[in-house]
Parts: sequence; C-alpha cells; structure tokens
Amino acid sequence: MWNVISDRISEATGRRFSAQHPTPIGGGCINAAYSLEQGERRYFVKTNTADKVSMFAAESAGLQEIARSKTIRVPFPACHGTTGDTAFLVLEHIEFGKGGTGGVAELGRQLARMHRTTSDTYGWRMDNTIGATRQLNTPSNQWAGFWREQRLGFQLQLAAHNGYGGNLQRKGERLLADIDRFFVNHEPAASLSHGDLWAGNYGIMPDGTPVIFDPAVYYGDRETDMAMTELFGGYPAAFYDAYEDEYPLNRGYAVRKTLYNLYHVLNHLNLFGGGYLSQAEHMMDTLLY
Repeated sequence: MWNVISDRISEATGRRFSAQHPTPIGGGCINAAYSLEQGERRYFVKTNTADKVSMFAAESAGLQEIARSKTIRVPFPACHGTTGDTAFLVLEHIEFGKGGTGGVAELGRQLARMHRTTSDTYGWRMDNTIGATRQLNTPSNQWAGFWREQRLGFQLQLAAHNGYGGNLQRKGERLLADIDRFFVNHEPAASLSHGDLWAGNYGIMPDGTPVIFDPAVYYGDRETDMAMTELFGGYPAAFYDAYEDEYPLNRGYAVRKTLYNLYHVLNHLNLFGGGYLSQAEHMMDTLLY
C-alpha cells in the first residue's frame, strides 16, 4: 500500500517520494491516519475502506474550494485514490503550536472573510459527508427549504431507519412544518461554509497562522458554522470578538443556532447511538416552545 501511495505522491508533486516511516496517528473515530516522511518531506494520510474513496474526493475538493477563497489556510490536498481494498487521501503535513490569543483572533477574522465568499445558490456542486454520513448538497434557491429537506429532514429519515421513532419523529415533523418562522426577516447569503467547524477542526501554527481542516463544505447560512463552534466546548472568546468586529451576526442567531446544531446532534445520534437522543429531543422542545 505504501509503495502505491508513494508513487501517487510522486506523480502528483513531480518529485520522487518513497515513504520511509509510516507512523500511525491516533485521535480519529472514522478514518485511520498516518504521518509519512522522507527526509524533510512529510505528508498526512487518511485511509479507509475502498468504498469511501468518494468521501475523500469530496474532502479534497472542499479543501480546494476553501483555498480558492484566499481567506484562510487549509492543508493542501496532494492526491487521493485507492489501492487494493483501501482508499486514501494524502494531505500536506502541518505542524501546530500552542496557538495563543493572537492566532485565535486571526481565525475569527479570516473565517468572517471566508464567509463573504458567496454563491448564487445554496448547496454545492457535489454531495459530501458529515462525519461518515452522506451530506446532501443539491443546489437550491430557498434556504429554509434546503435546511428542512437536505439537513434536518434527511437526518430524521436516517433516525427513523435506525429505529428512532416515537417522540423524536413527532417533534421532528412539527419542527419541519414550522421551520419558515425561524427565517422571518432573515434571508442569508449563500456563504462558503466549512460545515463541520467544531473545536477539533482548527489549529494554530507556531507562527500564529490559523488553519481549518476536515471540512464538509457547502454554501449556506454562515450562522451554521458559528453555531457549530459553540456545540462541543466552544472556541476562546477572542475568536468570537474578532469575528463580530469583522462581520457581525444578526440578532436571530441566538435562536437559530439551536436549529442549526440540531442537525449535528441528530447526525451524532445516527452515527454513535442513543446517547444523543435526549439531547436532540430537548433541542426540539426548545425550538417548538
């Protein structure tokens, strides 16, 4: 496998590469990860089963989409493909430091600038994944409908398939039927969005440069990214202060962030099991109140 991946890196970069030290990297729950190096050249490699190659192709395309905005640093995707029964994605290897207030504040400013990169439609040119779950991105001109059908509705269908019926589905049906009320006087721009911006998906380089990675890219309400930053522990205050100075959020965000984060909690329910059921139902109760 490593010989094939080395050959693909050589083809992609135009420089001969031979992996000498494939080192496993822990911490992921979906993919296996490795550091590959030859002398001073290093790459970060994700692997999974061969049927996941489209997931890696979409991640590579998402990183390139963000890079084209010229607003915020992402790891450069070198190549992706399959070898035998294994799919792989090779990325630039980036070293991270301790960060600091300055780097986190710059992350807020740069994310705000990325969110000013917009499209004429919501969605994206391809479906991708949120975690290991398919994420629908069929282009749409109507944001409330997009969120109803391609985000919450899709996750609720998966939950029903996974055996989560009863109150979850009854509350979900009511919420989907009433979703337009969350968007009265709110017609968001279709902003370039990372899509999965929890605190584990950013880092600060030793020189203070912020980096975001593991995207689930699409064009949507920028509030979805900001909501996700608050879901699992949150970001430092300097991040939010800098973002607000650059691109202030609308007042309705305080309510809509629960609607947006419900998507991720439902996804965790579908991926990891019933431990997220009560949280999802509580969020629905808050929104339906």
